[in-house]
Amino acid sequence: MIDPSFFSYVTVMSITPGPNNLLLATSGVNFGLRRTLPMVLGIMVGCAVQIVMATLMLDFLLQWMSAIRTPLTLLGCAYLLWLSWKIFRAGAPELQEKARPMTLVGGAMFQAVNPKAWLMAINVALMYTASSSLMVVAGGFMLLNLPCILIWAMMGDRLGQHLQVAWKRRLFNALMAFSLVLTTLWMLVELLHP
Repeated sequence: MIDPSFFSYVTVMSITPGPNNLLLATSGVNFGLRRTLPMVLGIMVGCAVQIVMATLMLDFLLQWMSAIRTPLTLLGCAYLLWLSWKIFRAGAPELQEKARPMTLVGGAMFQAVNPKAWLMAINVALMYTASSSLMVVAGGFMLLNLPCILIWAMMGDRLGQHLQVAWKRRLFNALMAFSLVLTTLWMLVELLHP
């Protein structure tokens, strides 16, 4: 039996703003919901894989957490800054046929450098897998995570319908890029001043 707090924890962590949800909203605006769905599924699968990995390697992770925290955060921040630049430079609506949204594999692999996803995976592994089957927890996570992240892609898709004017799309992309840069800076400050 899964602890009832699992449902609220996963829902809150999945639906609140973070790198995944900013990228999903941006992809929804720029590519629409249908083309963003592989990324949605990739994020969901990637997070579930993280939970399985974190649970199976919990002792190892706890021993090495201080050693891997800094390099993982720096790698994640570098990637987020690169994504911010790509979002900022994203084209107008008429150019979106040349660009492509993140794939299922890309969405899953992004979780490897997403600090919020690692925090969530480790917390779920620590708090819930001791009292429930790992597969039940991972499956429950996926069922709760999917609608939460899908909301962001759907909001982006709907917002994209209102951003068909080039300057509006560029402004939106600039705001999303700036939000991602602020998220990255916040993570770096947390790293340097715990």
